[in-house]
Amino acid sequence: MMVHGAAAAAYQAKHPTINGRPDVLLTDALAKVSPEAQKKSRVQSEDFEAMFINSMFSQMTSGVKGEGPFGETTGTGVWRSMLTEQYSKAFAKAGGIGISSDVFRTLILQQANRAS
Repeated sequence: MMVHGAAAAAYQAKHPTINGRPDVLLTDALAKVSPEAQKKSRVQSEDFEAMFINSMFSQMTSGVKGEGPFGETTGTGVWRSMLTEQYSKAFAKAGGIGISSDVFRTLILQQANRAS
């Protein structure tokens, strides 16, 4: 049975997996970390992924020449940086490339170890 949208996110939050298998370590760690700390860690991990993606997008568009939003006209450098920043934030928020999940897992495991 496939679960979509908010229901899928809620299910995944309560039943985390790693490499397609139940992540027992993360499940135990989540029980030791407050919901507020979990939310803060989720935001921090998404911000980290957005920063990484922004760096990739910036490098990807740095050599583009010509006209238009990614070309080499007056003021496009500033505009391009703002555009890539917004793209990277939206990309990370939508699931990104998977970095935020690993960063979130690491942050939660570290916090749970400190709590023990």
